[in-house]
Amino acid sequence: MTALLDDPLDAAALLRAGALVAFATETVYGLGADARNPSAVAAIFEAKGRPHFNPLICHFPNAESAWAEVRPDDRAVALAAAFWPGPLTLVLPRRADCRIDLLAGAGLDTLAVRVPDHAGALALLRAAATPIAAPSANRSGRVSPTSLAHVMAELGGRIAAVLDGGDCAIGLESTVLDLAGGGAALLRPGGVPMEAIEAVIGHVGRPLPLHAGQAPTLRSPGMMLSHYAPSLPLRLNATHVTGDEALLAFGPALPGAARVFQLSETLDLREAAARLFAGLRALDEAGLRGIAAMPVPGEGLGPAIRDRLTRAAGPRK
Repeated sequence: MTALLDDPLDAAALLRAGALVAFATETVYGLGADARNPSAVAAIFEAKGRPHFNPLICHFPNAESAWAEVRPDDRAVALAAAFWPGPLTLVLPRRADCRIDLLAGAGLDTLAVRVPDHAGALALLRAAATPIAAPSANRSGRVSPTSLAHVMAELGGRIAAVLDGGDCAIGLESTVLDLAGGGAALLRPGGVPMEAIEAVIGHVGRPLPLHAGQAPTLRSPGMMLSHYAPSLPLRLNATHVTGDEALLAFGPALPGAARVFQLSETLDLREAAARLFAGLRALDEAGLRGIAAMPVPGEGLGPAIRDRLTRAAGPRK
């Protein structure tokens, strides 16, 4: 049975004992384990049904504790000063004396690290006194959870506890930036827009997207071709909708849908990002042919929203 907790001290005690605890961040709920405990890290993959080649993000209470496990360069230090705590993950080389379990980084010589901007998550990290490895608290490939109810629907009975942190403010996962290879490459758009990052460190490369049949060589989470997916098929950039489809609307809704979830009637990208995963869950109903998603523009948080929708519409296993 999964316990519902409201005290970070209770959640920290479970984590130190090797248990799995879901907790809220500003982005989505994470499924946390002691990142230095090999059995606990392995349990994350088992609970989620997650492929072992897909790395995890390790969470820290501050930049100094992250730098104890990875080697930052001047760009990483500048980005941490600008955006931590916040929805930015940096992929950096592991230190030779890094204590994070190798499985958390999928056996690579790099590690994805961040400092979350959520009071409950930071209190948990300080109380646990250990880095917490935490992917999203859902079954692998499914829609990410932004509320306690979403976590319980996905993992209730499969993990020890959930620390209630309310609904997630941003609702999209962190931006992931790879700084380990000398250049700077965007691995996943997210809560920090690229315009803001490039204002700090200059140009950031955009890698080519994965394509069907490509073998995964993943340096961060969120790079799978099919990810964040509802059970119903998702149709992108819809300009019409049929009576047996649900509509994920952005702006004035198209007529004729069986059901509508409005991301933002006023075309507010922040509002749309915060409501995206809740909308996909709300429309994922048996008996409908699919979900039609209206177009989203490409500035600000738009690329992150479009990335999640593209992966949600990706080819299924």
